Amino acid sequence: MTCDEAEILLHALIDGELDASHAREVEAHLATCAKCAAAARDYREMKKAVALGIAQGGLRHTAPPELRRRIEASLPQTAVPTRRALLKGFAMGSAVSAMAATGLFAVILRSDDDTRLQTEFVSAHLRSLQANHLTDVVSTDQHTVKPWFNGRIDIAPPVVDLGSQGFALTGGRLDYIDGRPVGSVIYRRRQHVINLFVAQGAGTEPRAAKMDTVQGFNIRRWSDRGLTYWAVSDLSKEELANFGEKFEAATRAAG
Repeated sequence: MTCDEAEILLHALIDGELDASHAREVEAHLATCAKCAAAARDYREMKKAVALGIAQGGLRHTAPPELRRRIEASLPQTAVPTRRALLKGFAMGSAVSAMAATGLFAVILRSDDDTRLQTEFVSAHLRSLQANHLTDVVSTDQHTVKPWFNGRIDIAPPVVDLGSQGFALTGGRLDYIDGRPVGSVIYRRRQHVINLFVAQGAGTEPRAAKMDTVQGFNIRRWSDRGLTYWAVSDLSKEELANFGEKFEAATRAAG
């Protein structure tokens, strides 16, 4: 394991979110790497400090009254608004609020929804490792894995063989995200597992790939031909991006 790989997994290790196999790998690396071991100690001390602060009543600090008076004195004095000004301001505020409700507010809601979904996909990835339930169908043959999904979900997840390119197909699984069934196609890169979740997309327009990191795991998300893909793994961002690019190229070549 490299330092870059260990750094990605340190927080998950400290929070107890790694499966036994990955935890052993990280601990073995920490035993031989002074730099990463020091980082792990710092993270653990930080976690203890935060927990202690919360136990003692929170981490908030109340500013002294004198500071409040100085800030208030430095603020510009404003005239008391008239009734007409208040009504005009209320009308303008209502118009701005209406625009925000259809624009910025919608963006905020979408952002919150994306964050929640990312957390659910990472949780599903962890469950598949910890519960020893990685695959429902075990096979390296794409012609065995692909038809297994028929009748189990409403879509047909593409399954491609990338073994010759360093990403071995190992099987498939039915999972549930946000209360809906989704397909998961499983690949391996050395000792690392890639859960490729496939779900019905919101539209048919393709969406370019986007990389995120949640709880120490990397996520590559993209959409194509009415399907949305979420590749989740503890692989480095570069290797996970490489996997996604090869998968997209293979599905386009297959038509």
